[in-house]
Amino acid sequence: MNLAKQWTTDPAIVEIEAEHVASDTVEQHVYAVAGSDKYKLLYNLITRNDWTRVMVFANRKDEVRRIEERLTRDGISAVQMSGDVPQHKRIRALEGFREGKIRVMVATDVAGRGIHVDGISHVINFTLPEVPDDYVHRIGRTGRAGASGTSISFAGEDDAFALPAIEALLGRKISCEMPPAELLAPVPPRR
Repeated sequence: MNLAKQWTTDPAIVEIEAEHVASDTVEQHVYAVAGSDKYKLLYNLITRNDWTRVMVFANRKDEVRRIEERLTRDGISAVQMSGDVPQHKRIRALEGFREGKIRVMVATDVAGRGIHVDGISHVINFTLPEVPDDYVHRIGRTGRAGASGTSISFAGEDDAFALPAIEALLGRKISCEMPPAELLAPVPPRR
């Protein structure tokens, strides 16, 4: 500010209001789940509810790849979006997701930031982000333009520590619940 006053004539000050922390149109849930049960929970949530456009976030590229490979192997159309995916494949994956040909996009925060796709009904945080702002960006992929959406976060033994900082940023608690037993049923073997 001092430099601006010294080197400019009649400077104008422009302040931008911070964006809303989290959209009121996004219903937020946290499931307390063991790391070993996270994939079963993900699979059952998608298949039993017949969700058609879901974004799943994980913190690391290897997690994203592993989740996408398992979903594909288990009969759910999925693509991965991370820094490891070449640009032309990212564009093709995004088009397939937008058109509804692909049901699930599994992404890291880097790849998930600029994605704007209408009709994403659910955002799932397979792992809670280490940076609270990333949580807000992730859940903001749903509930866009006045539509409602749902975010479900899996809090396991490895990432539950991130929840208090996220709640502090949001300015409220997010109720943590146990997933219903049927959502932890084993994934049926593929034929």
